Amino acid sequence: MSEEVKTSNFIEEYIVEDLAPGARCAGKAVHTRFPPEPNGYLHIGHCKALCINFSIAEKFGGKCNLRFDDTNPAKEDVEFVDAIQEDIHWLGFDWDQLLYGSDYFEKDYEYAVELIRKGLAYVCELTPEQFREYRGDTSTPARSPWRDRPIQESLDLFERMKNGEFPEGKYTLRAKIDLNSGNFNMRDPVIYRIKYVEHHRQGTKWCIFPMYDFAHPIQDALEHITHSLCSLEYEDHRPLYDWVVDHISAPSKPRQIEFSRLNIDHTVMSKRKLRQLVEEGHVFGWDDPRMPTLCGMRRRGYTPASIRNFCERIGVAKVSSTVEYAFLEYCLREDLNEHAQRMMAVLHPVKLVITNYPAGQSEIFEVENNPLHPEEGTHSVTFSRELYIESDDFLETPVPKYKRLYPGGPECRLKGAYLIRCTGCKKDGDGNLLEIYAEYDPDSKGGNPADGRKIKGATLHWVDASNVVDAEVRIYSNLFTEENPDGHPEGFLACINPDSLEVLTGCKLEKALESAQAPAAYQFLRQGYFAGDSKDSRPGHLVFNRAVELKGSYQPK
Repeated sequence: MSEEVKTSNFIEEYIVEDLAPGARCAGKAVHTRFPPEPNGYLHIGHCKALCINFSIAEKFGGKCNLRFDDTNPAKEDVEFVDAIQEDIHWLGFDWDQLLYGSDYFEKDYEYAVELIRKGLAYVCELTPEQFREYRGDTSTPARSPWRDRPIQESLDLFERMKNGEFPEGKYTLRAKIDLNSGNFNMRDPVIYRIKYVEHHRQGTKWCIFPMYDFAHPIQDALEHITHSLCSLEYEDHRPLYDWVVDHISAPSKPRQIEFSRLNIDHTVMSKRKLRQLVEEGHVFGWDDPRMPTLCGMRRRGYTPASIRNFCERIGVAKVSSTVEYAFLEYCLREDLNEHAQRMMAVLHPVKLVITNYPAGQSEIFEVENNPLHPEEGTHSVTFSRELYIESDDFLETPVPKYKRLYPGGPECRLKGAYLIRCTGCKKDGDGNLLEIYAEYDPDSKGGNPADGRKIKGATLHWVDASNVVDAEVRIYSNLFTEENPDGHPEGFLACINPDSLEVLTGCKLEKALESAQAPAAYQFLRQGYFAGDSKDSRPGHLVFNRAVELKGSYQPK
């Protein structure tokens, strides 16, 4: 590289070392890859690996491939392939090449044959039960009575495996490494197995499939990946990764570097468990806004900037840790506070009648779109005799220090409009509140009294009853009540939060929100940050999701 890169983590330090004159990558461009398995939707846990691979390639002026790990045909689906690409683009990244692990099936087979010819692989016919029995332990080496099978015999059997002459489980191909190794991944691991299942891209062309630990280093080497960045569970697999690359005629020798996975409290990251939540109906789909999937988070109102900022700020480490979900929310709140337009919405509406305001009269007030950015201007809201306010902004009998509306109470501000004082209310025969009555000060336009008197009451948000749009608003909480659902003694499903979704109907919003386009997010004054629902919202039936509350429990250190 012509310019010196300022490193921010140990991976970048390793890369700088590798790029130095005379080092393993001297004169080469940094080339990484992101290899998701298309058997589910990307979630926030994948996002860390995604951001690391793409961001490092960007930082060093290199390239990053998107390579789908579709070597296990039983679980893959084109639905997931399309969704993963959409998620990556949504986050603001793009790949140099779009590739599939199955693109290399022919080369995988050729390299397996090469290992057999070198006496470094053999066809084994241990059953799964025998394989476990002969695996050995820390003090006992593994065994295989087929380890010394003649090379020509293994070549013949392997070709016949490819030709579909044997049932599943009859044979496997194993690498001949070290049955006495303390690392069990090196105890003659299986590198090929027979599986009769249609592949989503290859059809029925193949009935033998390479194991990930064999295929992955070959794919990296063929793509001339310089640095294979993966999560910490692959650290014990690195000796096998290096062994494969060192013992085949690979065109390059990538370096594998591991980092800790992202763990977040109050959620689960296992795709198997996320799939279970979907298939058993505990959520409404992969894109349910309570899910940690990127499509679910996008639907809820998360922004690409907030997620990328979150991944950057949690850092890259070798030691596993759990991040507070509240910090993820903090990053979203920080981004939306800076960029979201301010609007007024009443979620639990009750009618407010300003009795001394002329009937049939209406006027327009201008409300700032974002007080942090005055240059973004204002938008117009109408004001008339009848408004909607929040029902909890009124108490007929106030509690101590209550500063909102109650009969004879202090003056309160209607945001950007006038000062009002509550004079009473109307209830039905069952005692349910129907209307609140107040009088306004005509000389307090904009909420500022002409005589400069001090206002002791609160500032209330409101909407004009004659110029509103109805909406459904969905309030989300953590999907699980426990910090660590995986550790619950009765299983993660036992701590699903029954109150993780509250649906409010008949909410009253500014008329301008009728044309809101998902996934644009807004700050509803005093309520939180909300985004139009990309799936269920439509003209005549508006649906908004609360992305995050205005304030949270996380405090930056």
